[in-house]
Amino acid sequence: MSSSTPLLQLNDVRVHFPVRGEAHRQGLSVKAVDGVSCQLQPGQTLGVVGESGCGKSTLARTVLKLVPLTSGKILWRGKDVNTFTVHEMQALRRDVRMVFQDPYASLNPRMTVGEQIGEPLALFHPEWSAATRQTQVADIMQRVGLRPELANRYPHEFSGGQCQRANIARALIGQPKLLICDESVSALDVSIRAQILNLLSELQRELGIACLFISHDLSVIRHVSDQVLVLYLGKTMEYRTADALFSDARHPYTRALLDAAPVPDPARERSRPRTVLQGELPSPLQPPSGCVFRTRCPQATVRCGVRIPDFHSVEGGVTACHLLESSP
Repeated sequence: MSSSTPLLQLNDVRVHFPVRGEAHRQGLSVKAVDGVSCQLQPGQTLGVVGESGCGKSTLARTVLKLVPLTSGKILWRGKDVNTFTVHEMQALRRDVRMVFQDPYASLNPRMTVGEQIGEPLALFHPEWSAATRQTQVADIMQRVGLRPELANRYPHEFSGGQCQRANIARALIGQPKLLICDESVSALDVSIRAQILNLLSELQRELGIACLFISHDLSVIRHVSDQVLVLYLGKTMEYRTADALFSDARHPYTRALLDAAPVPDPARERSRPRTVLQGELPSPLQPPSGCVFRTRCPQATVRCGVRIPDFHSVEGGVTACHLLESSP
């Protein structure tokens, strides 16, 4: 990991949502994100992976202050986002753009695709003429693989893959420094998914932007990431370089996620051993004591229910697991 100032840094970030009714009277809250620390260097990709409900999307929205931070710090280029002025917050939202999961729901059906791609320019560069904005729209459409003459069509006239390319174009037209992709390929067919992933990788190299890529699919994370953050019930299980994690996953939860990912070879897929997680994800209102993963972990011990595991240094990062402790 680089020693230079990170583009984005999260220090012990916690996002807890208060609830109503009996749970509120008991002082309970939903611990969507519970003590996450990570960093992202310019031009790199941080993959965030975990099951539904683990806090991935909440973490992404917290970066843009779309949900309130309970405690911890989010640093953008070394400065605490919580201290930003209105002007600095506007600049942050220009520099950090999001691509969402549903390619159709992310677009307004009553506006042409060209109008929607160019909308950020009208907001961030009101001094530009309409002709200048149209030129910029045509250029970014070509970059994402859409013909500029399609700009006057409406979203319903596009395929899902074309709509997602339009969403990517809209996100990139303002030349952001960070692109947040929140399950941005999970709604697409496998072949289209590969095209979009290759497009994102190509644009990232060409434009030099960083990417926070959220997915429940480790095969996708493996394809795009330099570092990987594995979350479970809002807590970090592993945070390592992609090469180290995929060659030697150290946490039982990470290994279970890897086992769940299909292998292209049918014979190998049928014969390979795998860890199958039992039970359901516990309620974030009342997470298990000690290690939150212990109720589903096949290697859980008595210690796992007594004490929250510390982070242990491993190749390429850290892992939070009692199995890595030398003493009983």
